[in-house]
Amino acid sequence: MCLGIPGKIVAMHETQGLPMGVVDFGGVRREVCLAYVAPEVAIGDYAIVHVGFAISKVDEAEAQRTFAALRELSQLDELEWMKELAP
Repeated sequence: MCLGIPGKIVAMHETQGLPMGVVDFGGVRREVCLAYVAPEVAIGDYAIVHVGFAISKVDEAEAQRTFAALRELSQLDELEWMKELAP
């Protein structure tokens, strides 16, 4: 099963003509492509990210509900080991 994980956009920039950003997933930050959502997001907004692409904007309340559901399902374990690899 593939999941989209909500994350908070903490930086936005352009790389080789593509809108990109840094997204925080509960302490783990990753660069993601914002091409699909660029016109509708800003720093501080939340987006659903799937395999490195932000695919939709989501409000903070929905992001928190999603994190809570994933915690209950123990699906956030992947983020824990990613923290160890994050610079």
